Amino acid sequence: MERIELAKEIFKTAHLTGTFKLRSGKESDHYFDKYLFESNPRLLAAIADHLIPHIPQNTEILAGLEMGGIPVATALSLRTGLPVVFVRKKAKAYGTCKLAEGAAIGGKNVTIIEDVVTTGGQILLSAADLKTYSANVNDVIAVIEREQAGRTNLEDAGLSFHSLFKMEELLLASQTN
Repeated sequence: MERIELAKEIFKTAHLTGTFKLRSGKESDHYFDKYLFESNPRLLAAIADHLIPHIPQNTEILAGLEMGGIPVATALSLRTGLPVVFVRKKAKAYGTCKLAEGAAIGGKNVTIIEDVVTTGGQILLSAADLKTYSANVNDVIAVIEREQAGRTNLEDAGLSFHSLFKMEELLLASQTN
Protein backbone atom coordinates (compact mmCIF):
# COMPACT_ATOMS: atom_id res chain seq x y z
CA MET A 1 0.00 0.00 0.00
CA GLU A 2 1.42 3.41 -0.97
CA ARG A 3 1.95 5.96 1.83
CA ILE A 4 -0.79 8.38 0.71
CA GLU A 5 -3.26 5.51 0.35
CA LEU A 6 -2.32 4.32 3.84
CA ALA A 7 -2.93 7.81 5.24
CA LYS A 8 -6.38 7.90 3.62
CA GLU A 9 -7.24 4.45 4.94
CA ILE A 10 -6.13 5.26 8.48
CA PHE A 11 -8.21 8.44 8.48
CA LYS A 12 -11.24 6.75 6.91
CA THR A 13 -11.06 3.89 9.41
CA ALA A 14 -10.34 5.83 12.61
CA HIS A 15 -11.98 9.25 12.22
CA LEU A 16 -15.41 9.37 13.88
CA THR A 17 -18.03 12.10 14.06
CA GLY A 18 -20.62 12.56 16.80
CA THR A 19 -20.38 13.86 20.34
CA PHE A 20 -17.34 12.72 22.30
CA LYS A 21 -16.00 13.57 25.74
CA LEU A 22 -12.24 13.99 25.53
CA ARG A 23 -9.66 13.11 28.20
CA SER A 24 -9.41 16.83 28.98
CA GLY A 25 -13.12 16.86 29.87
CA LYS A 26 -14.04 18.93 26.83
CA GLU A 27 -16.55 17.76 24.25
CA SER A 28 -15.78 17.41 20.57
CA ASP A 29 -17.83 16.65 17.46
CA HIS A 30 -15.06 14.46 16.05
CA TYR A 31 -12.74 11.82 17.46
CA PHE A 32 -9.80 9.77 16.21
CA ASP A 33 -10.10 6.17 17.46
CA LYS A 34 -6.66 4.68 16.96
CA TYR A 35 -7.81 1.23 18.04
CA LEU A 36 -9.87 0.98 14.88
CA PHE A 37 -6.76 1.04 12.67
CA GLU A 38 -4.76 -1.10 15.11
CA SER A 39 -7.39 -3.83 15.10
CA ASN A 40 -7.54 -3.97 11.29
CA PRO A 41 -4.96 -6.60 10.23
CA ARG A 42 -4.54 -5.21 6.71
CA LEU A 43 -3.88 -1.67 7.97
CA LEU A 44 -1.69 -2.81 10.85
CA ALA A 45 0.49 -4.86 8.47
CA ALA A 46 0.82 -1.89 6.09
CA ILE A 47 1.67 0.41 9.00
CA ALA A 48 4.37 -2.01 10.15
CA ASP A 49 5.82 -2.18 6.64
CA HIS A 50 6.02 1.62 6.48
CA LEU A 51 7.53 1.90 9.97
CA ILE A 52 10.35 -0.60 9.38
CA PRO A 53 12.66 1.96 7.72
CA HIS A 54 12.31 4.16 10.83
CA ILE A 55 13.75 1.49 13.16
CA PRO A 56 17.33 2.45 14.06
CA GLN A 57 19.89 -0.12 12.90
CA ASN A 58 21.19 -0.73 16.42
CA THR A 59 17.76 -1.68 17.82
CA GLU A 60 17.81 -4.99 19.69
CA ILE A 61 14.37 -4.86 21.35
CA LEU A 62 11.08 -3.19 20.44
CA ALA A 63 9.14 -1.86 23.44
CA GLY A 64 5.39 -1.52 22.91
CA LEU A 65 3.77 0.81 25.42
CA GLU A 66 0.49 -0.12 27.08
CA MET A 67 -1.93 -0.25 25.41
CA GLY A 68 -1.80 1.17 21.89
CA GLY A 69 1.90 0.59 21.28
CA ILE A 70 1.59 -3.14 21.91
CA PRO A 71 -0.15 -4.17 18.66
CA VAL A 72 2.15 -1.92 16.60
CA ALA A 73 5.27 -3.34 18.29
CA THR A 74 3.98 -6.89 17.82
CA ALA A 75 3.34 -6.28 14.11
CA LEU A 76 6.85 -4.82 13.74
CA SER A 77 8.33 -7.79 15.59
CA LEU A 78 6.57 -10.21 13.26
CA ARG A 79 7.84 -8.31 10.20
CA THR A 80 11.44 -7.78 11.39
CA GLY A 81 12.19 -10.70 13.70
CA LEU A 82 13.19 -8.29 16.48
CA PRO A 83 12.13 -9.38 19.98
CA VAL A 84 9.44 -7.35 21.71
CA VAL A 85 8.70 -6.32 25.27
CA PHE A 86 5.33 -5.07 26.49
CA VAL A 87 5.63 -2.10 28.84
CA ARG A 88 3.03 -1.44 31.51
CA LYS A 89 2.26 2.03 32.83
CA LYS A 90 2.87 0.61 36.29
CA ALA A 91 4.44 -2.67 37.35
CA LYS A 92 1.81 -5.22 38.23
CA ALA A 93 1.43 -5.94 41.93
CA TYR A 94 1.16 -9.73 41.59
CA GLY A 95 2.89 -12.67 39.93
CA THR A 96 6.22 -11.56 38.48
CA CYS A 97 5.56 -7.90 39.45
CA LYS A 98 7.19 -6.81 36.18
CA LEU A 99 6.92 -3.47 34.45
CA ALA A 100 8.16 -4.89 31.15
CA GLU A 101 6.92 -8.30 30.01
CA GLY A 102 8.72 -10.34 27.38
CA ALA A 103 12.31 -10.14 26.21
CA ALA A 104 15.13 -9.25 28.61
CA ILE A 105 16.07 -5.57 28.20
CA GLY A 106 19.10 -5.10 30.48
CA GLY A 107 22.01 -3.66 28.50
CA LYS A 108 20.01 -3.81 25.24
CA ASN A 109 19.24 -1.02 22.76
CA VAL A 110 15.50 -0.59 23.13
CA THR A 111 13.32 1.43 20.76
CA ILE A 112 9.98 2.54 22.18
CA ILE A 113 6.95 2.00 19.93
CA GLU A 114 3.76 4.05 20.37
CA ASP A 115 0.63 4.53 18.31
CA VAL A 116 -0.16 8.23 18.78
CA VAL A 117 2.00 10.89 20.45
CA THR A 118 0.41 14.08 21.76
CA THR A 119 2.64 15.40 24.57
CA GLY A 120 4.97 12.43 24.99
CA GLY A 121 4.36 12.36 28.74
CA GLN A 122 3.81 8.62 29.09
CA ILE A 123 6.74 7.90 26.79
CA LEU A 124 9.04 9.96 29.01
CA LEU A 125 7.82 8.08 32.10
CA SER A 126 8.21 4.70 30.41
CA ALA A 127 11.66 5.56 29.04
CA ALA A 128 12.80 6.46 32.56
CA ASP A 129 11.30 3.22 33.90
CA LEU A 130 13.04 1.13 31.23
CA LYS A 131 16.35 2.81 32.01
CA THR A 132 16.02 1.70 35.66
CA TYR A 133 16.13 -1.86 34.23
CA SER A 134 19.43 -0.94 32.48
CA ALA A 135 17.87 -0.59 29.01
CA ASN A 136 19.54 1.79 26.56
CA VAL A 137 16.61 3.92 25.36
CA ASN A 138 17.40 6.55 22.74
CA ASP A 139 14.67 6.25 20.11
CA VAL A 140 10.90 6.46 19.86
CA ILE A 141 8.78 5.50 16.86
CA ALA A 142 5.11 6.42 16.51
CA VAL A 143 2.46 5.92 13.88
CA ILE A 144 0.94 9.39 14.36
CA GLU A 145 2.42 12.60 15.71
CA ARG A 146 -0.65 14.46 16.94
CA GLU A 147 1.02 17.64 18.23
CA GLN A 148 4.44 19.27 17.92
CA ALA A 149 4.64 19.38 21.73
CA GLY A 150 5.27 15.64 21.81
CA ARG A 151 8.26 15.89 19.49
CA THR A 152 9.64 18.86 21.40
CA ASN A 153 9.29 17.16 24.80
CA LEU A 154 10.90 13.93 23.60
CA GLU A 155 13.78 15.63 21.84
CA ASP A 156 14.35 17.94 24.82
CA ALA A 157 14.76 14.77 26.90
CA GLY A 158 17.42 13.49 24.49
CA LEU A 159 15.24 10.98 22.61
CA SER A 160 15.21 10.76 18.82
CA PHE A 161 11.61 10.76 17.58
CA HIS A 162 10.42 9.24 14.31
CA SER A 163 6.79 9.33 13.21
CA LEU A 164 5.09 7.86 10.17
CA PHE A 165 2.45 10.59 9.90
CA LYS A 166 1.66 13.95 11.39
CA MET A 167 -2.03 14.47 12.12
CA GLU A 168 -2.13 17.27 9.52
CA GLU A 169 -0.98 14.78 6.86
CA LEU A 170 -3.90 12.47 7.65
CA LEU A 171 -6.32 15.39 7.45
CA LEU A 172 -4.88 16.54 4.11
CA ALA A 173 -4.89 13.01 2.70
CA SER A 174 -8.55 12.62 3.61
CA GLN A 175 -9.37 15.65 1.45
CA THR A 176 -7.69 14.34 -1.72
CA ASN A 177 -9.23 12.00 -4.27
